[in-house]
Amino acid sequence: MTDGVGVAGIYVRDQDEALAFYVEKLGFVVHTDAKNGEFRWLTVQHPDQPGFQLGLFRPGPPMVDKDTADTLDAAVAKGAMPPLVLTVGDCRAADERFAAKGVEFTQEPVSRFGSVDASFRDPSGNGWKLVEAR
Repeated sequence: MTDGVGVAGIYVRDQDEALAFYVEKLGFVVHTDAKNGEFRWLTVQHPDQPGFQLGLFRPGPPMVDKDTADTLDAAVAKGAMPPLVLTVGDCRAADERFAAKGVEFTQEPVSRFGSVDASFRDPSGNGWKLVEAR
């Protein structure tokens, strides 16, 4: 076992909708899907990164109270959270592959800073940068 970050989470408005998006459109796989009362621990992994999980969490108890959860839901829906970055070997090819699966891009691939990047959002509003690895 190595030390390091194993799970990073994002807030989603609907865990089932998010799960379908990440698995069916982006090609992630389910790592853990477990409930403890009303709380659902749901994580996915990119198939090329088995040591890292992305948590798809609903804001609410026990992490935050209802008022805070409502505020977080609104912020996520507006795209106010920091973007996540998905690195790919060929940004334009990945853009075409994801778009064919229904991913809606907010920025088409563009060359800049010595690479190529594009942008999209998940169904909850979380922003993603698709960046071509150098």
